[in-house]
Amino acid sequence: MKYLLAYSIPIISMLGIHYQGVLSYSGVLFAFVLIPFFEIILPTNEDNYSEEEIKNRLKNKLFDFLLYLNIPIVYGILFFTIWKITQTHLTVFELTGTTLSLGIVLGANGINVAHELGHREKLYERILGKILLIPSHYTHFFIEHNHGHHLHVSTPNDPSTAKYNQSLYTFWWQTVSGTYIKAWEIQKKLNQIENRPFYAIKSDMFWFTIIQTSYLASIYFFFGFNGFLLALFAGIVGFLLLETINYIEHYGLKRNLLPSGRFERVTEKHSWNSNHILGRIMLYELTRHSDHHFKSQKKYQILEYHDISPQMPYGYPTSMVISFIPPLWFAVMNKRVPLEMKG
Repeated sequence: MKYLLAYSIPIISMLGIHYQGVLSYSGVLFAFVLIPFFEIILPTNEDNYSEEEIKNRLKNKLFDFLLYLNIPIVYGILFFTIWKITQTHLTVFELTGTTLSLGIVLGANGINVAHELGHREKLYERILGKILLIPSHYTHFFIEHNHGHHLHVSTPNDPSTAKYNQSLYTFWWQTVSGTYIKAWEIQKKLNQIENRPFYAIKSDMFWFTIIQTSYLASIYFFFGFNGFLLALFAGIVGFLLLETINYIEHYGLKRNLLPSGRFERVTEKHSWNSNHILGRIMLYELTRHSDHHFKSQKKYQILEYHDISPQMPYGYPTSMVISFIPPLWFAVMNKRVPLEMKG
C-alpha cells in the first residue's frame, strides 16, 4: 500500500540519528530536499474515488492500522534518540541535526497523524491522537483545532489562519501564542456549559498541563539535562512544522462577512489544495485540505479533490520550503490568492 511510504521519514531519520555525522541531518535532507525534488517531477493526481471504492476503503481497517502504528514508531524513535545522545558524545553539529531530524518525525508522524485521529468519533482513537501530541508539547491543539480552528478558519478570529502578505515568522508568533490562549478560552466555556470544575476529568486543558509537565520532568529525571534539552527542542521543531503547514493551508484566504454580521460558511474555497502525489502520501492526504475543512469527519483515505478549491502550484513539502523564504513565497503565492478572498 502506498501509505507505507509515510514511514520512510522516521526510518531514514532513525538511521541518520544512529550513524550520526552528516547523516544526522538525513531526516532534514529527505523531507525538505529529496521529497520536494520528486514532488516537482512527478505528476499530480486529481482523481476521486467512486462510491464503491469509497465503501471499500472505509471498510478496510488497514487504513486505520497504518495510523495506529505511528504511536510505537514515534515513541520508539523518540526514546531511542534520547538514549543515544546520553550514551554518545556528539558535536554541536550532530546534536543540531539529530534534534531537527527527530523534530520532523514528531511533526510528520506525530502531530499530523494526531490531527487525523483527533477528528475520529471513537474515543480510543481520539485518545491515541492526544498521546501523539505529547512529544511536541502541543496537546492543547486538540481543543483549539476541533472547537476553534474549524469554526473560525479564514476569519480574523482564527490565530491559525495566515493573513495576506504575512510572513511565516510573524505567523509563528501569532499562532503559537494565539492557539494556546484560545485553547484555554474554549476550555473555560466548555466547563461553564457543562457546569464542571476546572479540575474535572473532562477538563482537558487542566490535565494536558499536568501531562506535558510530567512528560518533560520524566525525561529530565531518567535521561538528565541533555535528554531534557533534546526532548524540549525537538518538540518545538515538531510544532513549528505543524504551524508551517497551517500557514500554507489557509494563507491569504478570507471568508466574507455577511450583512447579518456572521461570516459565510466554510466551503471548499477556504483552504489550499494540492494534488501532488508524494505530498499526499507522506502526509496522509492532508494536502486535500479543502475537502477536510468542507467535511471534517471524512477519513483521510476518501478525501476528494474539488476544482473550485484554490490550487497550490507545488505540493505541501515543497511549499513549506518556499515559505521559509518570505519574498519567494509572496512572489509565488500572492498572485494566486483570489482577489475576492484576500485577507
